[in-house]
Amino acid sequence: MWGRALAAGILTVTLPAAPASQDQAPGAPGVDEQYLPADKAGFGTATGTRSKVWFTVQKEGGLGEIYYPRIDSPSARALEFMVADRRGHAVRVNEAATVRTTQTDPRSLSYRQTFTEKHGRWRLTASYVADPARPAVLVDLRLSGDATSLYAIYDPALGNTRGNDSGRAADGALIATDGANRSTMTASNGFLKASNGFRGVSDGWTDLADGRMDWQYTAAGPGNLVQTAEVRKSTTLAIAFGDATGPAADFDRTAKAYADGWHRYVDRLRKPPSSLRGEPERQLWRTSAMVLAAAEDKTHRGAYVAAPAMPWAFGRDDPSGPYHLVWARDLYQIATGLIAAGDTAGANRALDHLFDVQQKPDGSFPQNARVDGTPVWEGLQLDEVALPIVLAHQLGRYDTWAHVKKAADFLLAYPDAPWTPQERWENQSGYSPATIAAEIAGLVCAADIARRNGDAGRARRYLTTADTWQARVKEWTVTTNGPYSAKPYFLRLTKDGKPNLGTTYTIGDSGPSNVDQRRVVDPSFLELVRLGVLRKTDPAIVNTLRVIDERLGVRTPHGMFWHRASFDGFGEKRDGSQWDYGLPDDSRLTLGRAWPLLTGERGEYDLNPARIRTMASAAGPGSMLPEQVWDGRPPTRYEIGTPTFSATPLTWAHAQFLRLARNVEAGRVTEQPAVVARRYR
Repeated sequence: MWGRALAAGILTVTLPAAPASQDQAPGAPGVDEQYLPADKAGFGTATGTRSKVWFTVQKEGGLGEIYYPRIDSPSARALEFMVADRRGHAVRVNEAATVRTTQTDPRSLSYRQTFTEKHGRWRLTASYVADPARPAVLVDLRLSGDATSLYAIYDPALGNTRGNDSGRAADGALIATDGANRSTMTASNGFLKASNGFRGVSDGWTDLADGRMDWQYTAAGPGNLVQTAEVRKSTTLAIAFGDATGPAADFDRTAKAYADGWHRYVDRLRKPPSSLRGEPERQLWRTSAMVLAAAEDKTHRGAYVAAPAMPWAFGRDDPSGPYHLVWARDLYQIATGLIAAGDTAGANRALDHLFDVQQKPDGSFPQNARVDGTPVWEGLQLDEVALPIVLAHQLGRYDTWAHVKKAADFLLAYPDAPWTPQERWENQSGYSPATIAAEIAGLVCAADIARRNGDAGRARRYLTTADTWQARVKEWTVTTNGPYSAKPYFLRLTKDGKPNLGTTYTIGDSGPSNVDQRRVVDPSFLELVRLGVLRKTDPAIVNTLRVIDERLGVRTPHGMFWHRASFDGFGEKRDGSQWDYGLPDDSRLTLGRAWPLLTGERGEYDLNPARIRTMASAAGPGSMLPEQVWDGRPPTRYEIGTPTFSATPLTWAHAQFLRLARNVEAGRVTEQPAVVARRYR
């Protein structure tokens, strides 16, 4: 008899040494662990709609979440690898080796990871693609050097829940089920051994602690299932979902078909803009376009999610949380990025999804929703009502008048508008310069669409309101007696439309309480310039830039990044551990870091090509752009300007990079509504 201890140290289970084969694995339901870190090194799916599976590549090695049959529904938590040597040692490859992730084709979301043992004793390569012909992910493995055995450890999470999976070994495959949901893992030349177990108790990680795979349980479940297989040193794994079964397909042939699909997509795009300098920046531009395309659901077309990741405490959500949802604001950003890249068809699908699927009967939009349009969070953000109108105008979709009318009428009728229940960072209400910019632009665009559809009366009403709000936006949001400058500057927002009053509010996310609104600034006031509501030379705009640079700027060797707001706490804790829900006000336990997309927004203001260089420097492995980068504040062990553990890739960031490069080349903001700019110049 010998003991196996749960990694957390909370539970010890004593299990008998297993014979060559056993039936039901002990230890149900096992340990629930949250989804993997959100800083992905790769993200891929086959083009077309036949293969409804998406995969993520972990920065530290192996596959992270695999999504099926929708982009908002993870069906696997991880695929990781272990190796054993002649001395009876078994190690996780991502702990014993240095990991290098490369994009193997500049025009495809194809990836290879190379694991080199830290003393050079062995090397493992793992190449990842999706099968265009079926919902399956293929992993080609090659192990060389002083290693005798290779193990694949697969953690399914079928049906967008980490528990309740059952597993069995049958016909040379490891099969997992959760109700009607199913996955099948096979190897091209079969498994040497296979087992089913429960996470932290009878799984492969626990079994291999002594360097041997002793357990071969033929079944386990329901619970937190983990499936383990000993495979040959050269093999191709296939993880297939639904009714897709059968052995792993020929990897080279499948990889070529996968890459050919992406080649056809890239060939339809614009050429990388001349503003990009060098192949790495052109590669990031192509990858950004492909990341946006890959983030679209294949059943509910036009539904693009915010990120294929769940950062920090969101990784505990079961079912998965907000980054897997469709946000009207993010979808506007994605669609304008697609337009900049040359994929107007994708942008039109996004608009159709907004109006035909997401829009509510009253004309508003949910704060966020599943890809099928089911609302999740119930907040209301008025920029999310206005920006779909701006997108419709940019696309020349005057046929959407019925939807535009409902959205514009909602803005006019909403009590206290342009005051919004939530501004673009979700956690505050008030008079927000960014939200008001979207509302004004939305109404002016709606007026033009109304006129084109013969409704002169509505056009006049929309313009009258837009003009009133444009005339008063500084009255509501610019302070002349704030502590940061003797000259007027924009605030993040005001609670009462009175920016010279010391009205206080609580920041949230562990930030301070009772903060004078005149002490809270935010770079998003630049939306007033981007959308044509104010001139870039407006004195309040110019002075606020100086305030923002002083209060929120982060200087790095590659250029400037910015925090999203004063006192922001939406980021890692000071010790580097994850942001969490419900942290006490005034504790300052977490620190919001710097945002690459804000560098892109500044670049759209000054059209400075150096902003392209800075944004590109933030990309991690696989040309993935993060939500946030380290800013030199605790913990200081991370290099400033490099990705944090925030959502990576963030589709908004990739869309912003595409727009920035296109706009710098054009010498103007190409998505700026001309009807707005003409009216207020």
